[in-house]
Amino acid sequence: MKHFVTMKDKTETEILQLVRRAHHISQKGVNPLQEQYFAANLFFEPSTRTKMSFVVAEKKLGIEPLDFTADFSSVTKGESIYDTAKTFESIGANFIVLRHQQENIANQLAESLSIPVINAGDGTGEHPTQCLLDLVTIYQEFKQFNGLKIVIAGDIKHSRVARSNAFALSTLGCEVYLTGMDEWHDDSLPYRYVSMDEAIEIADVLMLLRIQHERHQDQIILKQESYLEKYGLSLEREARMKKHAIILHPAPVNRGVEIDTSLVECERSRIFKQMQNGVVARMAVIETLLNQGGNLNGENFNKRQAIIG
Repeated sequence: MKHFVTMKDKTETEILQLVRRAHHISQKGVNPLQEQYFAANLFFEPSTRTKMSFVVAEKKLGIEPLDFTADFSSVTKGESIYDTAKTFESIGANFIVLRHQQENIANQLAESLSIPVINAGDGTGEHPTQCLLDLVTIYQEFKQFNGLKIVIAGDIKHSRVARSNAFALSTLGCEVYLTGMDEWHDDSLPYRYVSMDEAIEIADVLMLLRIQHERHQDQIILKQESYLEKYGLSLEREARMKKHAIILHPAPVNRGVEIDTSLVECERSRIFKQMQNGVVARMAVIETLLNQGGNLNGENFNKRQAIIG
């Protein structure tokens, strides 16, 4: 594995290796890397959980994050995303973490750069490390994936989380269902839509999605109470879930909209466990990329040292 930009091309073996490695790190920890490595965290969209999770993962591995803020960079002078990334590659970044509003941009950069690229969310495309931490959370709960019924609920059309999770969960043998407003259906995803009332009764894992207000072109407006009643997880619906079923949400949570406020931290909620697993999931990805993909800058550094003596 040279890059980590999509879950669509990952095999069952590759996914399970990452899940099990992340789970192992969560149980046993890991020693920092001995070589000097630098991470370029290029976030062109606001982020709290994902960005800080990467920073903590990098620091736990002994990797130095390179500070970057788009609003105070040469991007404001018209520099392209490619030239920004190429600059970080040139000055010694060993891998790039990219969040950008343009779909598929991480994949395009991966084809152009010689260092690993990690997709930290690209428009409505994919969010593979969020997917991996979701998988780790499910694995810790059920110890396997085959046959689990997973319902992804909410703003399917605008969600990169939904796309990555649907691809990966299918590869792992889960039964994937979707539910949400008709206007937010995505017909490119080959999974059966069910009503929210059916969803909560069949789901072993109910994966709620945040309403992507910033990506809506049609400005669909729903009163909060109306959305929760029609499409969200209310107290009444939660009471009808399977006894062992768990609730996931990538956050930030629109409390009282996708989920009743009192359920955010209820017994079956794993929302904050997901955030905790985000660190180990990203550590597993970074470690795997550095081990399997090689490191061009590291090789150059050694050559320079050999010449200098």
